[in-house]
Amino acid sequence: MPIVVQKYGGSSVADPDKIRNVAQRIVKSHAKGNQVVVVISAMGDTTDDLIELAHKINDRPDNREMDVLLSTGEIVSSALLTMALHKLGYQAISLNGPQAGILTDAAHSKAKILKIESDRIVKELNAGKIVIVAGFQGITQDADMTTLGRGGSDTTAVALAISLKAQVCEKLTDVDGIYTADPRICPEARKIKEIAYDEMLELTSSGNKVLHIRAVELAGHYNMPILVVSSFNDSPGTLIHGGDSMDSMEVHNKVRGIAHDIDVAKVTLTGIPNQPGVAAAIFEPLTKAGISVDTIVQNAFKDNITDLTFTVSRGDLKKANDVINSIAKNIKAKEVVTDAKLAKVSIVGIGMQNTPGYASKMFSALSKAGINIQLITTSEIRITCIIEETRVKEAVLALHRAFELEKD
Repeated sequence: MPIVVQKYGGSSVADPDKIRNVAQRIVKSHAKGNQVVVVISAMGDTTDDLIELAHKINDRPDNREMDVLLSTGEIVSSALLTMALHKLGYQAISLNGPQAGILTDAAHSKAKILKIESDRIVKELNAGKIVIVAGFQGITQDADMTTLGRGGSDTTAVALAISLKAQVCEKLTDVDGIYTADPRICPEARKIKEIAYDEMLELTSSGNKVLHIRAVELAGHYNMPILVVSSFNDSPGTLIHGGDSMDSMEVHNKVRGIAHDIDVAKVTLTGIPNQPGVAAAIFEPLTKAGISVDTIVQNAFKDNITDLTFTVSRGDLKKANDVINSIAKNIKAKEVVTDAKLAKVSIVGIGMQNTPGYASKMFSALSKAGINIQLITTSEIRITCIIEETRVKEAVLALHRAFELEKD
């Protein structure tokens, strides 16, 4: 029998009625002759509530104990969903991460999956049961509970689909697919029927929140198709896969989507010496502090003096500022300037690099909208501009119209 792995997010199981609705959808898949494995997130805002509760007890909670605490959210929802399936007359069993054989490293709060020993899941499937797995969690060699970081249930689902050699990993959520832009701010956004892993990875890294970036990376590496559909209706979704999509082959418009992200802060060091070792002196301490740097721009130098700017997430700005200020004197920087009111907007599409005109068209569209570009960064299939946070909606609308993405 074919194996299908489904993943349901927290909004899909936010209350008892929604849990019962999810149970009905699982039953439909099971009735088609599939062996069904379901990965479930915590109900609604449970994870946020647990984090808030922990900080009321201790403003600096230990990461190991936070993993123990946060893993309970998914265990609750998996048990409740299993009870709903029992009520419908179906055999089902809930498994937490360790019971499902998900082994991770010991990096608490951001653990990586090392391997999956799926014998228990296979045994339960062969016994005719629907298996419900608590997402977002695993266990170390020392039998400590770990979590995979926010959004980690997506990664759990893709990893299980790969381990079980499933036909597809279905992501069921509160949206019915991947859109050309966020439909909440761009009413003209169009649902994309299919999209390549590389394009989806760039959209995700640029701000699209439908899938966790590690899940997309994993799916692309092992060529596991992901189908993104709604958990509330039967509308066709978006297939993410490794083949060529028919609507992107040799077409006039290579841009597949617009992504935006308001979680952007900028750090600028002015008046630093343009000499070997300075960049390492700046970025090595940031790496040791666990700070991820996105865009990096160094200005043209004069008299062997230059300015260097980089971006980080807003949550890392204070820590990054502390690190940089501690080394600014050592590298003889004139000053450190920060700005937390920024955002980024990106166009993404395979083939842009080999076709002239996309960058100029993007810059022209933003210029006509009166939007100033502070920084620019590119990859083979992405162009990103850093802009003021207050202009994000205007930027997305301007770019969506400029590239005529409302057209199928």
